[in-house]
Amino acid sequence: MQRLAQKLRRAGTRIGLVPTMGYLHAGHLSLAREARRRVGKSGVVVVSIYVNPTQFAPTEDLDKYPRDLQRDLRMCRAEGVDVVFTPSDAEMYPARAKTQGQRGLAARAASGHLRSTGFSTYVVEENLGRVMEGAARPAHFRGVTTVVAKLFNLVLPDVSVFGQKDFQQAAIIQRMALDLNFPVHIIVAPTHREKDGLAMSSRNKYLDAEQRAQAVILFHALRAAQAAVAKKPVPAARLKKDLKEFMTAAPLARLDYVEFFDPATLQPISMVTRGTNMALAVFLGKTRLIDNVRL
Repeated sequence: MQRLAQKLRRAGTRIGLVPTMGYLHAGHLSLAREARRRVGKSGVVVVSIYVNPTQFAPTEDLDKYPRDLQRDLRMCRAEGVDVVFTPSDAEMYPARAKTQGQRGLAARAASGHLRSTGFSTYVVEENLGRVMEGAARPAHFRGVTTVVAKLFNLVLPDVSVFGQKDFQQAAIIQRMALDLNFPVHIIVAPTHREKDGLAMSSRNKYLDAEQRAQAVILFHALRAAQAAVAKKPVPAARLKKDLKEFMTAAPLARLDYVEFFDPATLQPISMVTRGTNMALAVFLGKTRLIDNVRL
């Protein structure tokens, strides 16, 4: 991959990267189309497919995360993607113990004990990753920034496209690219949604019929918050309380967090107004879904 990227860059060919964990859906394909728009017909669009173990905690769904590479390849071909990069764990985290499976790698990554396997260098963003998803999933963003930094070094993209559904992740990647002088332009593309408003996610596959029907409560909560602040500011504490009550309309849904924050710093704010950003995470059974919106 790196040799190909170097050859393309020497020839003056622009490269667009879409990092994914596979099990692609229409939202991923919209990112590939945005990458194509940015690099042009003469450019090269690369989609990476890699379920990165270092961003999963030992209790999370690494082993069960949906995978179907042949399906993904068919979708990429139909979309006109030029290159699909599918590295292995051994390639992305070299010299790890061969006797350890993915679960062991994720456990050691979460606890900071990958040193014994021969891999011990991480990229850590210090500020934006402390709240929301970072607070709920410690060490998650360390895995994200590390693997994306590696992808940037391997694919050498001019542009890389991320989805707005993972707003905090995109903000952290933008900060990493700026702080570490990666010569790549980060594009954040709009969230792709189902007809009923549910944000598209590979994890939606986990939902049974009843959970799927109630999962739309995430989108409805975002709309309710937008309506609440349309005419005047509302204290964040009061709006959080109102939204927790609102969520009871979906008895299978369990709210993990709801936050109102400054989009530049990601720090919580006390008074919610039009233009404030909102994010929430909700469990439906064992499936955890996230969403966000600018109110």
